[in-house]
Amino acid sequence: MSLSLSAGPADLGALDASLLVVALPSGGALDAVLSTLDGSLGGVLARSLERRDFRGGRDETLHFAGGATGPARILLVGLGKATDRVGALRRAGAIAARQAARMGSGSLAFYAGSLDARETEALALGLSAGAWDYTDTKSAPPEDERRAPLTSARIHGADRAAIEQGIAAGSAIAEGHSLARTLGMMPGNLCTPDFLASTAQDIAARHGMKVTVLGRAEMEKEGMGSLLCVAQGTPEDPKLIALEYSGGAAGAAPVALVGKGLCFDSGGISIKPAQGMEWMKFDMCGAAGVLGAMEAIARLALPINVVGLIGSTTNMLSGTSFKPGDVVKSLSGKFIEIINTDAEGRLVLADVLSYASRFKPAAVIDAATLTGACVIALGHTATGVLGNNADLVEEVLRAGTRAGEPGWQLPMWDDYKELIKSDVADIKNSGGRPAGTISAALFLAEFAGDYPWVHLDIAGTAYTESDLATVPRGPTGVPVGIFVEFVRGRAG
Repeated sequence: MSLSLSAGPADLGALDASLLVVALPSGGALDAVLSTLDGSLGGVLARSLERRDFRGGRDETLHFAGGATGPARILLVGLGKATDRVGALRRAGAIAARQAARMGSGSLAFYAGSLDARETEALALGLSAGAWDYTDTKSAPPEDERRAPLTSARIHGADRAAIEQGIAAGSAIAEGHSLARTLGMMPGNLCTPDFLASTAQDIAARHGMKVTVLGRAEMEKEGMGSLLCVAQGTPEDPKLIALEYSGGAAGAAPVALVGKGLCFDSGGISIKPAQGMEWMKFDMCGAAGVLGAMEAIARLALPINVVGLIGSTTNMLSGTSFKPGDVVKSLSGKFIEIINTDAEGRLVLADVLSYASRFKPAAVIDAATLTGACVIALGHTATGVLGNNADLVEEVLRAGTRAGEPGWQLPMWDDYKELIKSDVADIKNSGGRPAGTISAALFLAEFAGDYPWVHLDIAGTAYTESDLATVPRGPTGVPVGIFVEFVRGRAG
């Protein structure tokens, strides 16, 4: 269920809310609006600051009951030092919404002083992210243990027009994040290539897009031997999905967003360890990010042409699975030696990147949970960013910063190409453990053609195996934000 967001006045004196959230920075003081409210609360806010019971540190919270009238409960949330107010508001909104859901408040009011449209958008995104929950495959708890989910939030401030503008944009992007996280959280037996295709068709129907779906037979006719070799071990029909949004001038070169959609990755013959293999349902987060971004872009009605491309299958073991030592022919005509069947994502993307060239794109950005090496290099904080065009790489990095989904560039020097030279084919699909993220990107570069291209390795950022302050265990929504901010920047 989506969080309903609305704007409210700066005057909190007559506020009747089940929960009022007040966000304050480190060392922050009460403004005139909060001082007036504090008078009706018997001065509890001022005393909390004076006694340093609450200091406004990042992620700090203090919860107490309200007075006989006015807000039933009040939650103070710290913004930390005011170096990045936009990012701090996004984070505070998520923390507040998660806390409200635990309380079962059902709704909340949020006040953080003066807000412009960009700040409100970030806050709306945070609130929506914190309210998100996946319950589709859970039984309802007993009646006496149920808590009301957070379904609505009102953002209060003086500039109502700016707040409404920020809510509109934030709600549109939040829908994209919610879709991506839901797809990511779904079990692999439910979120199949067929389901991703039907989701794309639903987006197309609702937003007037063109959608093309190729199955195994169609891809065989196209000569997509690289993608299809990964699908050899499964009876499920693989899918190549193309979703076209035409918001720009007719004939204008589109931005292409490409996503890896491995709905489950066992590793194939090069099987993964059993422990933690259940997390491999998240190997389709790149595809989920493309679908989420296309949903958000359409809701924002951005004046630009965008095509979303997804290659989707499952990497399974059977008597027909591809094997180490096999050589396959890709859509581009290049021959690939299979070294490791668990390096399958790049094989899927190779044919999708080649397919992208028929759209004559202005720029291509792909996202994939591609390498464990990226997690070792950058942890779970930054996305690996590599590409064949320095200006485009910088543009993508700036978009990630704006979106709160930071990236870090890794080199693509020619010396690393030695890692993926093959004795029997044009290229091999794995260069081993050294520089694994870089050699994987260099492999993809062979199929990116002449168009400007950037690769996002989201293996460490698309999902989290531990509960974070802002999101629970599971999908984070990355790379929806990077995709959307990049396209917004191009749209002007």
